[in-house]
Order: sequence, then C-alpha cells, then structure tokens
Amino acid sequence: MLLTAALLLIASQLPILAAGIAKSGAFRARDHRYDNREPRVWLEQNPDPRRRRANAAQSNSFEALPFLFAAALFALFAHANLTAINGLLVAWIILRCFYIWLYVNDHASLRSLVWSIALAVNIALLFSPFYA
Repeated sequence: MLLTAALLLIASQLPILAAGIAKSGAFRARDHRYDNREPRVWLEQNPDPRRRRANAAQSNSFEALPFLFAAALFALFAHANLTAINGLLVAWIILRCFYIWLYVNDHASLRSLVWSIALAVNIALLFSPFYA
C-alpha cells in the first residue's frame, strides 16, 4: 500500500515536471525573462514553442490526474490485486513521462497515440477489481 501511495505521489508531480521544463533557464535569459507576476501571459506569449508545448503538457497532466486518482482509489476500495494496481500505475507514469517528452519535442501523432494508451491503462485500472 505504501508503494501505491508513492506512485500516486509521483503521478501528482508530473505536471510540476512539465512546468519546470517550460520555465527552465528562463530566469537567466536576457530577453524574455520569466515573469512571475504574470506567468501564464509570459508562457502564452513566449517565442519558444517548446516552452509553450511544455506548458500545454502541464495543463494536460493536471487534467489527467482526477481520473487516475479516482480509478486508483476505486480499485483499492474494491480490493483489486495490489500488484496489478501498482503495475498499472507504473505503466501510466512511464507513458505520461513519455507523453510529456513527445509533447515538448513536437511529435504530435505519436503523442496522441501514447495519450490513448495511457487512457486505456487508466480504464484498465478502473476495472481491475473485476478481472483479477
């Protein structure tokens, strides 16, 4: 159960990873320095498309978390196999890390495929109490 909690904590940090990518090096930049007073405007108007895509990956990562947490909590509540739950959580985290990398590096079609696979893993997690 401790591993499950740790995996959920790791999953919750993926948006922060994407935000870090979006803002990395911007504090030292001479032109278009990071503006903490209006970070959303700064990111939206940033001339670097990688930063804008990392910010979009951050938003999408936040959007993916409620379903993941709901599925994991339901699986735990329904006494699904803990090994299966943890395996699916690890798979989801790996897929979502790859998703962020693909998003930042502008691999749109492959990114969409990985997003779909991560969604399928999440659905499998939701239904894990019924097949193990």
